[in-house]
Amino acid sequence: MDSSLLHAVALTRIKGLTQAAAMQLLRRYGTAEELWLARHDLPEKWARLMANTAEAEDRAGAELAFCEKHGIQVLPYGTPAYPTLLADCPDAPAVLFYQGTANLNARHVISVVGTRHISSYGQDFCQEFCAQLASLLPDCLIVSGLAYGVDIAVHRGALRNGLSTVAVLAHGLDRIYPALHRQTAIEMLQHGGLLTEYLTGTAPDKGNFVRRNRIVAGIASATLVVESADHGGALITANLACGYNREVFAVPGRINDPYSAGCNRLIRTTRAGLVTSAADVVEMLGWSQPSTVRPAAIQRELFPELDEDQQRIADLLKDSDDYTADRLAIATNMPSQRLAEKLFDMEMQGVVRLLPGGRYHLIG
Repeated sequence: MDSSLLHAVALTRIKGLTQAAAMQLLRRYGTAEELWLARHDLPEKWARLMANTAEAEDRAGAELAFCEKHGIQVLPYGTPAYPTLLADCPDAPAVLFYQGTANLNARHVISVVGTRHISSYGQDFCQEFCAQLASLLPDCLIVSGLAYGVDIAVHRGALRNGLSTVAVLAHGLDRIYPALHRQTAIEMLQHGGLLTEYLTGTAPDKGNFVRRNRIVAGIASATLVVESADHGGALITANLACGYNREVFAVPGRINDPYSAGCNRLIRTTRAGLVTSAADVVEMLGWSQPSTVRPAAIQRELFPELDEDQQRIADLLKDSDDYTADRLAIATNMPSQRLAEKLFDMEMQGVVRLLPGGRYHLIG
């Protein structure tokens, strides 16, 4: 059994160790494996909690056996397969469990959320949005939560139009909730996937749904609210996305419709951009359509000649989702001042665009 995965899962089962504390330790030591090696040398308050890890390791071993049997990927924080956008969030989970085929680090990822009391207006928008997005950006990944209403409407709209779609669950992968959506979840395993931070045996308790919203918001470049009352989970997700410096969009509704009140308020208070179509989202995010021409060839044909440092930056941006300057500095090992100068020159040349949230996007 892979000890690095065992320790990553076991870390989430240490009695008295909070999620925030676990992430603090992971960010200090890099991986759970390094933390395990250093556990006897930790500051006293942490060393005491990690003095006896046998029970946590036993539980982790049982979880890994279940994952192996059912083809579930274990994604610890700090590993390449972990969603990079989510890793930037201060409250990212220490480990994720994923079953599916979609790339969680796809170049274009958008979360779509909203009320469970979806209207015909909301249903029509979800279907039209997915159809338009499939035409404009067929490589886009749609993330939602498999709940009643907007969630299931957008998952089904994505599947119907050939888009990959991932559901973030509020329970372990040993069950599907609500059971009525089981068939859709099965279809998603071949055209997207199911993602959770919860171990098997975890029930879909109310607090878990609130907590999973941070993953829905953090894994994507933007969050779209289709319909929402003035209070509710969709607005929590939108506020989390704002806090992560991600783009938030909302679909406007009638002023006397209670399930458009939340969207209208997001727009009125400028916390969300008004959108009426997938084209609005693609345009406001500066996303371009996929091309059959290799990105490197596009750069050489359309942009001025890049120097060695600029080419390194472009190479990073062409294959991954949009990077912040901090992430680029780490990935390129380039001094901050020099990186800033290179990025400024590339902006002036029309090679990159600075998006909301401090993310750089390769044009073309």
